[in-house]
Order: sequence, then C-alpha cells, then structure tokens
Amino acid sequence: EDSERTAVFRAVKPGTAPATPSAAKSAQADRPAPAKPAEDSERTAVFRAVRPGAAEAPKPAAGPGSPGAAEAPKPAAGPGPASGSGSVPGSGSGSGSGSGSAGKSAEDSERTAVFRAVKPGTAPATPSAAKSAQADRPAPPSAAGGERASTFVPLRGDSARPAAPTAPKPAPTAPGSAPKRAPAPAGPRQDSERTTQQPLPPKPPLDMLADLTNNPPPPPSPLRTFARRFKIYAPLVALLVIILAVVQLVRPLPEPQLKMTAQSAFTFDGSAPVLPWPKEGQGYMAAAGLGTVGTFGEQKPIAIGSVAKTMTAYVILKDHPMKKGEKGQMIPVDKTAVDDGRKDSEGESTVNTLKEGGQISEYDALAAIMIPSANNIARLLARWDSGGDQEAFVKKMNDTAKELGMTNTTYTDPSGLDATTVSTAEDQVKLGLKVVEMPELIAITKLPRWTDPSGKTWRNYNDLIPYNDSLGIKTGSTTKAGGNLLFAAQKQVGKTNQLIVGAVLGQHGVPILDTAIAASKDVMLATQKTLTGANVVKKGQVVGYVDDGLGGRTPVVATADVEAVGWPSLKVNVKLGEGGGPLPQTAKAGTEIGVLTIGEGASQVKVPVALKQDLVSPSLGSKLTRVG
Repeated sequence: EDSERTAVFRAVKPGTAPATPSAAKSAQADRPAPAKPAEDSERTAVFRAVRPGAAEAPKPAAGPGSPGAAEAPKPAAGPGPASGSGSVPGSGSGSGSGSGSAGKSAEDSERTAVFRAVKPGTAPATPSAAKSAQADRPAPPSAAGGERASTFVPLRGDSARPAAPTAPKPAPTAPGSAPKRAPAPAGPRQDSERTTQQPLPPKPPLDMLADLTNNPPPPPSPLRTFARRFKIYAPLVALLVIILAVVQLVRPLPEPQLKMTAQSAFTFDGSAPVLPWPKEGQGYMAAAGLGTVGTFGEQKPIAIGSVAKTMTAYVILKDHPMKKGEKGQMIPVDKTAVDDGRKDSEGESTVNTLKEGGQISEYDALAAIMIPSANNIARLLARWDSGGDQEAFVKKMNDTAKELGMTNTTYTDPSGLDATTVSTAEDQVKLGLKVVEMPELIAITKLPRWTDPSGKTWRNYNDLIPYNDSLGIKTGSTTKAGGNLLFAAQKQVGKTNQLIVGAVLGQHGVPILDTAIAASKDVMLATQKTLTGANVVKKGQVVGYVDDGLGGRTPVVATADVEAVGWPSLKVNVKLGEGGGPLPQTAKAGTEIGVLTIGEGASQVKVPVALKQDLVSPSLGSKLTRVG
C-alpha cells in the first residue's frame, strides 16, 4: 500500500507535448510493479531524465487484463536518444496476471507523478502517448513476497560515467503467456546536457547591492540616472570648488590703478589771436607747455649772430650744472682769451679785463657771454669744456640741436660771429623753451647789467630788461644777419606763472638791433595780453576713481579749483596721475593719492586729488569670482 504513494519523477523534455492523463495511465499500467525488498523501498523516488532531442514514441495502450499488452515490442533506439532510453534497465516483462495485483497496480500507477525534461523546439507528448510509454516500460524484478524492488537509475549517459548494471533475469512467466522482449539497450548519451557558463560583466554597485539584499534594482529612468550620476560626481565637483576657492583666496591682489573720468582736454572759447608781426624777417611765438601762439615769415635758415651763444651756455650748463646760490667751477684764463679780448678795437664784443693765468667762475663766464656778449669768453668756455678742442665743442652744439628737434640749425663756431652759423626763429624758440626751464641761466639773462671780477660793469643789450616781466635771453646782430632777438617773458595767470618765448630774426632797419627789439616788444606784449585763465575743474568735483582690479571703484575728487592757462581757441590737455608712489590697497577718505595736471612744461597747473570715501579691500565674492 505504501508503494502506491511512491512518486516517480520523470524529466519532461522541453518542447514536447505534455502527456494526456489517459496515456500516462496506460504507460503506468504497463510498468510491472517493483518487488518490495523492504518496507522503506516503497517510498523510493525514481528520477528519469529524458535526453533532450529524443521524441517519446507513443505505445499502443493495453486493454484491461490483456496479457499481451505489456509485451508489445518497442522501437529500437537509434544513435541519438530514443524514446525508450528512459526505461529502467533490468526490468522484465510480466504476464497478464503476472503482477498479482495488476488491476491495483495499474490504478496505483495512475497516481504516479512523471517529470520529463522538455527539449526546446519539440512538441510536448500527448497524455495518451505518455501513458503508452509508461506501460511499455518493464517492471523491475520483484523481491520476495511479490513486492517491487527499488532500482538505481543513472541520469547521465556520458562516457565518463560507469555503465548501467546488467538487468536481472526476468521472473518466470505464467503458463500460456508469451515471453516479453528485452528492452533495447540505451544508446550513448550526448553531452548536449552540459551548459557552458560564460563570465558575466561586473554589475553596477547599485545592482550588486540589490542582489545582496534580494531586492531587484528599480527600473531605469531619467530621474534615477540623474540621481545616480549626481551622487557620483557631486563630491568631485565639491572638491574642485573648494580647491578653486582656496587658490582664488591666496592669489595676490592686482595693483590698484587711478583712472580719470574728467575730460581729457579743455578748449578755450573765442578765435585765435592775431599778433603784430614786423614787415620783414621771420618770427615765432610760443607759450611754455601750451604750444604755438603764432608764427610769421618763412622759416628758412639765416645767420643769427650772437644768438648762437644761447646754445653755448646751454651746453655748458648741461655738462657742468651749478647748484643754486653757487657760482660753479673756476675756469683758468689762458693767453688766447686775453689776446682775443683786445679785438674789441676791431668791433668785436669782448671782455678785455681778464688776465692770463687768472681764473673766472662759471657763473661770471656765462654772464659775460649772455649780457655783454663776449666772443673771447665764449671761445674760452668751448676750449675748457672740450679739453682745448674748440671743434669738438661745436660738434656738441650741433648734436644737441638735433636732440631738441632743431632741424634747420647749423653751428660752426661757439660765438655766432661766423655767418655760416644759421638757424630759424622756430628752432631758436625750441631752444628758448628749454632755457626757461634752467632757473640758474634765467637768473643771469634777466639782469640789466653785470659786474665782472675786475669790478667793471657791463650793460645788457636787451633793452626789454627789466620791463614788462621780461626775462631777456639773447641778442645778436651782424651786418650779414641784421638784428635778432631771442626773448622770454612771464605773466601771472591765476596761481600760475606762465612763461612765453619768442624770436624775431632778420631785421635790417636802422639801427638793426633796436629794430629787432622793438618788434619783439610788440609781439611779447600782445601775447601776454591774450593769455587768460579758465576754470576747468572745481574743488570737490569727481575727476576719476581708484580701480582695485576686481570691479571695485572708489571715486577721487579735486582738492582745489583747477584753472587752466591759455588763449582763445587753445586746447589744453588734462591728465590724472599717481602722486609719486604706488596706490594703497586701503585708505581713509580724504587721503591724497594723485595729481590732476593741466597743460605741459612750465605752464602746467597741478592740483592734488583725494579719496571721496574709504578705499577698502576687495570683497570675498570678488576674490572668488575674479578671472585672469
């Protein structure tokens, strides 16, 4: 009774049709009941693997009680797995009554579960075919007492597995029954059952975690993909941001710069002035730092006479500057200077009071050539400066003229006595604008008279001195050159002492020098009159700002009224510059940090500028976001 509950597991081949209930019952009825060697063997489960690819051939079902039903011949197995390959080896054929309880056996076998591997691509066996196949399977030998014996059935048939045990002799058949044919030996099994596992690629971390927790990963979606990438890259981005912030904070700050917001130029109202020029010769008038006031005649090289001594004095002071209040170096007086001094009898301008072996100061020597226009002293200075070579000094004069842009000027001697020393009014004004920047020389040229070391007094041939704020400079006259004058004057305009320089050359009216001086006076007075002032910037007006280089701007204001000097139609430049040192990173309001300049040269007007509010260090945000 226990054997009736024995479960027989048979692998169903993939792709085959499942057995119908009737076929399964027929196949189970044909199987002879195994002997019962022991009571426990009744519960033994028999697993039968049907090799993939073998089709289970249906067997004719045996009628109830038919003795020949179990003896129906089965088809022989081919080289591949046959339908009978799943038969239990050693099972014999039973008689129609051979199983003492054939009806009960058949009934019990109908409850047996059959598992059969289904081979992919094959149709499942029908229930009738399964029942017929089970009926054709020979029953295992019976043990003593008519009980079925448990038999081990190997599941794999590869060459490495030992051969199946030989079937025991079949039990004797009943009289009158035909002998049952022994089942065909099973063919060799193929290795198709083995599956080769290929290594899988590593899973993403989230999938591995899901496997470990037995939870499948959520289906992918744009939001989950973004969240995963955010978790991966957010720490890296945060680290980079921190590193960048540290680098930005430790970088040195850029140097502050002072930039101007006021107009860079100012133009005076009105039309250009018209000066009273002479009828002959040539003339030129300019204001220091402002430019040309007016010009007259053709600017072509002509003889300039003793006006050439202006270049001699300029070169000497450049090579041997004097300190304020001192008379400079002492110059030995040679025999040539004494001999040349006696040429006054020949109409030359000289100082004849010098003695051979004596000395004369640099200051007195310059006064001698600029006031009484001593030719012998001019040649003495040239020899002293160049070590006795007068020609070398003349070369210095010409080189200096080129440096000053005096393109139409040629010097052939230091005194100007030679008619081959030529220049133009414009070139001489260029030199005069440099001379007025030498206060030690202007202090000499504006003197109406000079007393030499011997005590003799010499008058200044420039009769403009000391009137109308005239500053002198140099006269020059020869028969060839006519009357010539290089002159300078000043005028106080507001808080500025404005300097003007002019030249009138080639005047041949009698007397020639007086004619040149008279013409120069008219031009000088007219220029002084046309000079005027104009308020360009008022006190407290914002003229610029301090740029800290990171976007911060601190305004700066003028500390006083800025009055420009000029004449109608003149355009002057306005500049904002630092006060001689680097700008601070921080400073209090009112700190002077620059200078506002109007004009150029001697006419410049300078006013300090100060911070309108506190200058502070750049903010943290500016430091972090700066570029470059």
